[in-house]
This record gives sequence, structure tokens and C-alpha cells, in this order.
Amino acid sequence: MPESGARSRNGGGTTTSGARRTELLAIAARLFADKGFRNTTVRDIADAAGIQSGSLYHHFDSKESMVDEILSVFQTELFARYEEILGSDDDARSKLERAFRVSFEAIENNPAEVAIFQNEADYLGTFPRFGYLADRNAQSRQVWVTLLEEGVATGMLRDDLDVTLTYRFIRDTVWVAVRWYRPGGGLTHTDVADQYVRILLDGIAK
Repeated sequence: MPESGARSRNGGGTTTSGARRTELLAIAARLFADKGFRNTTVRDIADAAGIQSGSLYHHFDSKESMVDEILSVFQTELFARYEEILGSDDDARSKLERAFRVSFEAIENNPAEVAIFQNEADYLGTFPRFGYLADRNAQSRQVWVTLLEEGVATGMLRDDLDVTLTYRFIRDTVWVAVRWYRPGGGLTHTDVADQYVRILLDGIAK
């Protein structure tokens, strides 16, 4: 396999550095999610990629840089979708439903990134370069609290709703689904999101 930026000897084209970086990040993300960030070494990543450890350093200076890029890119895309929901003209219920679907779609499409954040955010947050993780936590809280408060204000949700408690319920039940949800199983991420919406907004009593 040609190294990044190297031209194929058989004239098959060029392997771009960007494509190779993306491939290496995907490999690292799976290992961080499965083994844990602290238990994954640069050699582990290189071995899984079929390259020498030294070759990995042509693309990244450390595994910290890798997990930083994995999390920051994922969260930038996720929160852009939340902001789109908040800024839309949809009614309060539709906004909440969309937020649930976006969240479960993230678990479907980016399970490694979600798992890494769930498992490693507290540890990584002890290092200055990952200070933005706490900011993202606060931003996530604000997204859901805003949606819930809008629901109360418009009469879609009960006026005696404890918004903070409801936010914590959503936080602690939605993202933990990454531990049990399996793409390709009996339920799609849309099915799961629909069930969560009905449980939260319509209840489970007959």
C-alpha cells in the first residue's frame, strides 16, 4: 500500500493525504471505542492500519491529536444540526422530535465517536487541550433545556414540568443507547427515536 501522497507504481493514481488521514482516524476511533483511549497505543493503531508506528507520525503527532480531531469534527457537525433545529420555524414538538432523531442518527452513523465521548470525556477533560468538551456538555444542556422550555411556554408540555430533571432524563437515556443499539438489528435508529418520542411526550400508560 503506497504511503500517503505517494503515486501508485502501476499508474493507479494518487492516495491523497486527506483520504489516508480519514482512514487512520476511523481505525483509531474504533480502537478507542473498543479498548479505551488509555489502553490503546500508537502501535495498536499502526498495526491495525498495516503500517509501521513511525509512518503514523507522518500524519499525527500523537494519539491525543487523533482523538482530538475525532471528537471535534464529530461534535462540530452534530451541534450544527442542533442549531439548525433551534433556529427553525417548526413547532415545539417537531423540534423535540427532530432533536431525538438527530441524536439517534448520530449513534447509528458515528457509534465510535459517541462511545469515546461517553467513556473518555471526563478523563480527557482534565487536559487543557480538551477543555472544549466541557463547553460542548454545557451547549448540549442548553439545546435540550431550550427545547423543553419552548414546549412549556407554548403549552405543548405541562407547565409543572421540571425542565432540569427532564433534561437529565433525556441525557442519561439517549446517549447510553450507544452501548446496546446495534445497526442492522431489529430496530432502525428511526424506530428507536420514534419510541423515545412517544415515551417522553405521550407516556406509557394505556
